[in-house]
Amino acid sequence: MQIETLKIFCDLVETQSFSQAAERNFVTQSAVSQQVRGLEEKFRRRLLERVRGRREVHLTEAGETFLQTSRAVLAAYAQLEEQMNGLIGTVKGTVRVATVYSIGLYELPPVVRRFMELYPEAKIDLEYSRTTRVVRDILSGTVELGVVAYPEKKRGLTVVPLPGDRLVLICQISHPFAKRKKLQASDLHDQGFVLFERDIPTRRATDRILRSHGVSVRRVAEFDNIETIKRAVEVGFGVAIVPRPSVLDEQRSGQLAVVPLAEPEWTRTVGIIYRSDRALSSAARKFIELLAA
Repeated sequence: MQIETLKIFCDLVETQSFSQAAERNFVTQSAVSQQVRGLEEKFRRRLLERVRGRREVHLTEAGETFLQTSRAVLAAYAQLEEQMNGLIGTVKGTVRVATVYSIGLYELPPVVRRFMELYPEAKIDLEYSRTTRVVRDILSGTVELGVVAYPEKKRGLTVVPLPGDRLVLICQISHPFAKRKKLQASDLHDQGFVLFERDIPTRRATDRILRSHGVSVRRVAEFDNIETIKRAVEVGFGVAIVPRPSVLDEQRSGQLAVVPLAEPEWTRTVGIIYRSDRALSSAARKFIELLAA
């Protein structure tokens, strides 16, 4: 039995998908099935049960035991590799990073490029997801680092604060707000808004700030994707409040008007999160250094 077999099994349980487990490990789906059958034959125990009519797989009691021990073995092996690489001063390995779209698309690319220039033998595996999923994947050990907006202190998580972003209002260039140099929160009362969905931290922060100023707005539409929000504003659905880095291109091209917000609380905090009980790889530590620089 090889380390790769343990990883395939863990990936299959995590993704609940033979095809995704195969893709992650650069093998075929049939190879994943063969690996699982081989494990079950070796230990004479059924490890997985398929749900008829569904794609999910469920762990048996033996499978749960095997999963937990496999994760421990993989973690120990990763630590061994890290220690051996450290002896020769080489930064190697893959850092799995999960982030939200508004950070990953607009703020991380320059850091990733710089990381690859400095450490050509290392790799950043970047995934995009909602904040709740990022936190869940960090706690489960699926990914090593998370980069999120409005990081919350949570048991088992370490938070490394990063420089925050100003939130700005965006509107069509023909909108009356487009000519304003700055807007007060009170100016936004009863405006038609294109909003992030309610469970997204930036939406919760926006709602909280507006309430604190006694401002209510009209909800025109809600989306979970910042690109969709920008396009909706561009075609005239309403105005929106978004992180400034996400609209620099549209501001330069004249696609959207970007107007600063006056109050100091219109700042989005950003942070790196990782599991407190796990030692970070040297590659992860170097990536954090670049992000925090």
